[in-house]
Amino acid sequence: MRIGVPRALIVSMAALFSGYHIVLGLYTIEVPANPLAVLAAMVLYALATTISLLPGQPERMPVWMAALNVAVCVSMTLLITPQLDPGREGGLGYATWYVAAIGTLMTITSTRKRHMFAWAGVGLLALQTLWWGGANGPALLLGTGVIGSASWVAISHILSRALAKASLDAQRFAQAEREATDWQAAQEAHLYERQFRLGQTSTMAAPMLHVIERSQGELTDEQRRECIYLEAAIRDEIRGRELLNDAVRAQVMAARRRGATVTLFDEGGLDGMDPGEREHVLNQLAVAIRGTSARRIIARTAPVDSDVAITVVGLTPVGDGSARDLGSAEEEDDEDDEVDLWMEIPRPSAMSRR
Repeated sequence: MRIGVPRALIVSMAALFSGYHIVLGLYTIEVPANPLAVLAAMVLYALATTISLLPGQPERMPVWMAALNVAVCVSMTLLITPQLDPGREGGLGYATWYVAAIGTLMTITSTRKRHMFAWAGVGLLALQTLWWGGANGPALLLGTGVIGSASWVAISHILSRALAKASLDAQRFAQAEREATDWQAAQEAHLYERQFRLGQTSTMAAPMLHVIERSQGELTDEQRRECIYLEAAIRDEIRGRELLNDAVRAQVMAARRRGATVTLFDEGGLDGMDPGEREHVLNQLAVAIRGTSARRIIARTAPVDSDVAITVVGLTPVGDGSARDLGSAEEEDDEDDEVDLWMEIPRPSAMSRR
């Protein structure tokens, strides 16, 4: 976010104002003792101003350019002041155009965030004016416009700092607004997810809760097993998320009823997948679960950048061994577990690329 006047307008105004000083110098070219020295100073000033205002430059002026502008200021005073008589009757008038020109060049330098160089140029102008004017030096500071040039640089410095602070504050406010919007969106998403899960859980658990209420907690062995299956199904809705459709739910429940342990892990690998492609992949998962007799079935989503959508593993204990959850940091697969099923369900988009 940028705050301030358009750059093109500022550059145009600075160029016109700088050209105006040269016009004043030409208007009083007969006052200096040697006009050639004044013309040389005009050329230096025009070159320095043109370089400083060229388009396509960074906002902060390079050090070499700022140093060049200060050198031009010193050169102009050394070229012009020896050609002028500070005690001239009637004053020098516009013959001291170089003072305003130096003020303009240093204001440009300050506007482009080289404040120390700008103040150095104005300070050298003031010292040279005092030395040149001798006893009348203090009066010349005001009479030739040195104080006015310093005032321009001061105003430029203050405005530049103020605009920079305003721009920084605006960026901070914009960042805070984005963070607040993101936080609100996240909270709304969490709220929606909680409400959705609670509603889904209530729908699944309500029939069994009514049974428990009617029997006052006195359940048969079959009903207790159904409660265990229901608990596992609710856990699937939390951990499985995108790994579930009606076909997968039915086959998972069928596998559990025949004594298998089924674990579903959705780690975000199906997020953003086309609904039609996702349904095709989940139907393959349902077929895989139905077709295996493994005692333990683990289905896990693959990373988003993988050509595989879902990995399915079926394990059956051999001897006294028992399968462990895949990917657990604390547990490893029991060496006695026999792999009955190993299947990678590809992404439809990956198959089309082939």
